[in-house]
Amino acid sequence: MLRRVILFSICLLVVVGCSSTPPKNRNDICSIFQQKRGWHDDAREASQRWGTPIPVMMAILKHESSFRADAKPPRKKYLGFIPGARASSAYGYSQALDGTWDTYRRDTGHRWADRDDFDDAIDFVGWYISVSHRKLGISKSSAYHQYLAYHEGQGGYARGTYKRKGWLKNTAKQVQKTSNRYAEQLKQCG
Repeated sequence: MLRRVILFSICLLVVVGCSSTPPKNRNDICSIFQQKRGWHDDAREASQRWGTPIPVMMAILKHESSFRADAKPPRKKYLGFIPGARASSAYGYSQALDGTWDTYRRDTGHRWADRDDFDDAIDFVGWYISVSHRKLGISKSSAYHQYLAYHEGQGGYARGTYKRKGWLKNTAKQVQKTSNRYAEQLKQCG
């Protein structure tokens, strides 16, 4: 009996470990979808549900978590080595904050959604882009402005808090470039 429990535990660890590893080539959407077979279906479903472009959603996830299921902000260090609190509650593929994730779950009825599940995370990004489009008038295909609203929150974007953050505008430009590259690659995937 103990042997079965140990074998089952090892198998479970292998399956969970393999499923949460980031794709090897995060710069090529075809390679990502080839390596992570279910992700294309998840992205297509979120795209259809929210009317959001797959390249925009994938570019946001790449720049938020580098496709790591368990991504978290770094901890502050005291005296250079004592771990302190994290800068925020951001977690998972989408780096969604606790409160925003709770709003998503309530608004969509996905009560059991998890930030470390890719299908839930990409659906969240699609939902957020859709809400930003409705509330702020941001084009769903503008990865640049959608990322600014994603990072600053819709209220922060409306107040223009990003305007004083050159580093953030540079990151948003990179998200737009990634989205453009993904869009071109997606045409070739087959």
